[in-house]
Amino acid sequence: MGAVATASAQSAGPTLTLDQAVAKVQQDTGGRVLSAEPHRVDRKLKYLIKVLTPDGHVQRLVVSSEASKNPASSQSTKNPPAKRAGSKEKH
Repeated sequence: MGAVATASAQSAGPTLTLDQAVAKVQQDTGGRVLSAEPHRVDRKLKYLIKVLTPDGHVQRLVVSSEASKNPASSQSTKNPPAKRAGSKEKH
């Protein structure tokens, strides 16, 4: 089975491995990965990654194995962009 998985990962090209997904989440969040597990959802491989952020919060992220979708940043529960939005500030 290992040879089949390796061959399919090489032929697909744009897929992320679990290690690559973990590295991407660490880079994107600046946090420390606590756990990472592969899961199949509707015939697609996704990685469930739990990360401890530098400010001490735990985030649960879902990263698609399809690298082109780049879901780590789009599905992140990270909030800094919203905090910087000056239009929501009330006095």
